[in-house]
Amino acid sequence: MKLFVGLGNPGEKHSANRHNIGFLALDRIAERHGFGPWRKKFQGLVSEGTIGSNRVLLLKPETYMNESGRSVGEAQRFLKIPISDVYVFHDELDLAPGKVKVKAGGGNAGHNGLRSISAHLDNDYKRVRLGIGHPGSKDAVVYYVLNDFAKSERGWLSDLLDAVSDAAPFLAKGDDARFLSDIAKTLYSEPRSEAAARKSKDAAEDDAPRPAKKPASTSHPSGERASKRQSALAENLKKWLGARKSSDDDA
Repeated sequence: MKLFVGLGNPGEKHSANRHNIGFLALDRIAERHGFGPWRKKFQGLVSEGTIGSNRVLLLKPETYMNESGRSVGEAQRFLKIPISDVYVFHDELDLAPGKVKVKAGGGNAGHNGLRSISAHLDNDYKRVRLGIGHPGSKDAVVYYVLNDFAKSERGWLSDLLDAVSDAAPFLAKGDDARFLSDIAKTLYSEPRSEAAARKSKDAAEDDAPRPAKKPASTSHPSGERASKRQSALAENLKKWLGARKSSDDDA
């Protein structure tokens, strides 16, 4: 069995925070793969199901971010799940929005949820780092992560959550590399948003053969000018011939 942990803070007011992208990822996985209802256990909410041929327990700790390790440690020890089969989905400031990386162990980069888990488990669990971007200033980080995703971010966020849930079968069987490559293929090789679809359509139209141009009609300004010049020449010729005939008659 694999243990998928999503990090976030409980309560409606935090549900759309950037810090809660781990919760959002697990919600999308549960929905996409037909998991059972969420129920209270291990100081959090759990849902059980199968992804591909692998049993997976989803866990959303309700201990608040800074104490996530209490919930994760309790679940891991009770179920006797190897540390290497624990995957923690969390927000990552050091990745551009929509980017995903997976790593085992390493530092916690100031993330209090990861710090708490490392204190209750060994450090070798897997981290599924979901990029949310950095606000640009260290002083702005707390405000940034504890506020909701902006409307302008919801397109890439939904695409990311879909891609993660679609690629989850590879993560469930321990193929981290295929999980990442499948996400990259989905997000960057196929138009996911309406804007991307429109861009693709416009590009196709630009590449389409153009119909041949029709020849200029006599109503074109240049045609009108040529016609006027011809009329003037004919009129002058007519006057000249008239003058010659009059001269011959007088002679």
